[in-house]
Amino acid sequence: MDEADRLERRIGYRFRDRDLLMRALTHRSVTSANNERLEFLGDAVLGMVVADFLYRREVGLTEGDLSRLRASLVNRDALAQAAAQLDLGTAMRLGPGELKSGGFRRRSVLADALEAIIGAVFIDGGFDKAESLVHTVLDEQLKNLPDPSSLKDPKTRLQEALQERGLGLPEYVTLEVTGPPHRQMFEVACRIPLLELETRAQGASRRSAEQAAAEKILEEIESAA
Repeated sequence: MDEADRLERRIGYRFRDRDLLMRALTHRSVTSANNERLEFLGDAVLGMVVADFLYRREVGLTEGDLSRLRASLVNRDALAQAAAQLDLGTAMRLGPGELKSGGFRRRSVLADALEAIIGAVFIDGGFDKAESLVHTVLDEQLKNLPDPSSLKDPKTRLQEALQERGLGLPEYVTLEVTGPPHRQMFEVACRIPLLELETRAQGASRRSAEQAAAEKILEEIESAA
């Protein structure tokens, strides 16, 4: 039994067209006949399955909350984790360079391959089989959905916390930009005048610095509540 056979057992699906499976496992470093097109298809199928699941289960959530939950389930990290649990890397077909650099452990490679396998199952067995596969590989994540509010970025959570208290919007001020154009560092202040609060943070972009400063000031507000 080869690694592809073992993978089929782990995912609970036996391919009728074996070439589809091998294509899904083939990285672009090997040949032009690789898994990128299947990845494109699998990404769409995955998004549809997860969206349908969330729509039916979380009947009280808004579109924004549903979108955040879906993003938490189909992002690269979540898919790479699911692929690692399937030991997908051992079945991958990688070029010499990718093998040498540990591509079979790289999150992007694993996540893309998992999407390609979903696409391959969709072609080989239809939507129902692909849907079943998604529920198999994301079983734990689907059973243990996070609180949607915990998925909001710090700036959004800070804005909502201030609005609940009738304190208006926070102010963000760029204090300093240092470093060469290709490697700039931003220092940003987040201020809430009515509370006489200010925090400062740095980041590789203005947005990341603002998010970090918002996180700091949000922690101060919540600890004082």
